[in-house]
Amino acid sequence: MGSQYKQLKNDDIEFINKQKLFYIASCSSKEVNLSPKGYDCIKVLNNNTLVFMSYHGSGNRTNRDTTANGEFTLVFNSFEEEAKILRLFCKSKMIEHNSNNFEKYVSIFGVNKNIVRDFFIFDIYAVESSCGMSVPYMEYKGERNNLKNWNKDMAKKDKLSAYKEKNFTPVDLNSLS
Repeated sequence: MGSQYKQLKNDDIEFINKQKLFYIASCSSKEVNLSPKGYDCIKVLNNNTLVFMSYHGSGNRTNRDTTANGEFTLVFNSFEEEAKILRLFCKSKMIEHNSNNFEKYVSIFGVNKNIVRDFFIFDIYAVESSCGMSVPYMEYKGERNNLKNWNKDMAKKDKLSAYKEKNFTPVDLNSLS
């Protein structure tokens, strides 16, 4: 059954790299956010660190909860042969466009920097692996390119910065107490 340990094992890293879908759960104030993520937007940097590439989109609770020093759980589960659920308990740091390290992370993903909203570095403090035997089998049929295409189109029109300004309100850390 399940076990908990301090860092990713090699077979955990292989498992993460195979998954087409994962979830980010986070909390810093009143509600817990849970967001499914697709695309090739997460990379394992080492046994205790992952980097997540965030595209512009409808919300940015990862930013909100990082800014508020919130807690994160990343969940990977298999829908194929190997039954497994992997939970990563983390803290997060944000790498914004104006950061010195932004270009470094762009090169890791090999994408146009204009379509990336932010990068998040997840520092893992606990890993939990469990059986996942109740997760159904499901067939992967491909990516939906809608969000990528929307980001590319907005970047061509030089409208992503304005969109980010209009659609994201920073956290008032005083309101979280």
